[in-house]
Amino acid sequence: MHPVQVNPDPSSTGLDPKVAGLLCYLLGFITGILFLVLEKRSRFVKFHALQSTIIFAVLVVVNLILTAIPFIGWLFTMILAPLTFILWIVLMLLALQGRMYKLPVIGDWVEKQGNRF
Repeated sequence: MHPVQVNPDPSSTGLDPKVAGLLCYLLGFITGILFLVLEKRSRFVKFHALQSTIIFAVLVVVNLILTAIPFIGWLFTMILAPLTFILWIVLMLLALQGRMYKLPVIGDWVEKQGNRF
């Protein structure tokens, strides 16, 4: 999937919408939820806030499940951690560039929820 370049509509937070999109990912699902509550107008910011909330909540749950499995779970966690870090950086940079990158499965669901915004 290629990120779609958009001209984000203004954010009701007073921040540049691209910066607000980046901040949605800063602390994972915590800032995602914060921006879901604070943002009233910008579909761009709401998209990134909801995507951040879902993907990082899923990753936390997966990590908790994997750490409960001796050795093999720990091995997968050691592989998942750097990949999660890379995903986190990439998603922040794409948001800062004004791009709406839909993650597989989750991004499609988030986009459908965007029609409700």
